[in-house]
Amino acid sequence: MLWKKKGLIYCADGRHGFDHSHCHKPTPLLLDATTIRVFFGARDEKNVTRTTFIDVDAGDPSRIKYIHPHPVLDTGKIGAFDDSGVNVCSICRDGDRLYMYFIGCNVGTTVHMRNAIGVAVSTDGGLHFERLYDGAVLDRSKDEPYYNGAVEVIKEGNRWRMWYTSGTEWKVVNHRPEIWYHIKYAESQNGIYWVRNNTSCIPPATEFEATARPNVLKIGDQYRMWYSRRDLVDFRTDRKHAYRGGYAESIDGINWRRQDDAFGFTTSASGWDSDAIAYPYCLPIDDRLLMFYNGNGFGRSGFGYAECQLG
Repeated sequence: MLWKKKGLIYCADGRHGFDHSHCHKPTPLLLDATTIRVFFGARDEKNVTRTTFIDVDAGDPSRIKYIHPHPVLDTGKIGAFDDSGVNVCSICRDGDRLYMYFIGCNVGTTVHMRNAIGVAVSTDGGLHFERLYDGAVLDRSKDEPYYNGAVEVIKEGNRWRMWYTSGTEWKVVNHRPEIWYHIKYAESQNGIYWVRNNTSCIPPATEFEATARPNVLKIGDQYRMWYSRRDLVDFRTDRKHAYRGGYAESIDGINWRRQDDAFGFTTSASGWDSDAIAYPYCLPIDDRLLMFYNGNGFGRSGFGYAECQLG
């Protein structure tokens, strides 16, 4: 695929109080023929993330039509898995309902953070979401004891399919624990109760590579996945080790062939995405494929998009 970068779309500036910085994990939804609703996580001055959105023009996503002034999902109850932050990672449409799968986090002690996955539902196109449960639908388990990160969920007939970020180990790197994670697979009959058999899809290529935040589309008879990949060492401070885009293909959605060199583009020489390409998420519209993604600082510099032609 021949991608063309189109530039920065939006960067949080604190105009609404809760959106002091970051536009973390842009997650687009085609709202109607003319509008894309892009959900993302914004941080307040205390570094707490809440989920909100902006609307952009489907023909020209660089044109912002509306900036939502409130969170559509706020932090959870004290003591719950998401009392320290909530960040969208996947939106799945089921009839007139939107299922938002989101990362809920607790601040840690021995490690900096514990993550789990919750689900909330909207019946008004994403203006408001209500949690289905105060608890997580995907959390640490006896077989996966360390960490759950960003997921992708799609519904095929009566089968719900999930690709999720699973922490395999906390490695101590430069005297600091860093989570070593990669992408696995799960299934459900209702989008709530998930069967996971520790099935790896995109395992790390080395003992210090992490793969995360899958986005899956079925195009023709083939599944395609875009994801993030980075090193565990110095990824916050050295651009050579920061996030880059990954790409893989599959016939069944379970067994994948990595083709990272075919991702299509990398960092710019300067500007908002000169250090990193993070959290890519694609949206097909007619004969185009749009990719929304973060650049430098895990979304601190905002999000932009790239475009390619399908076919």
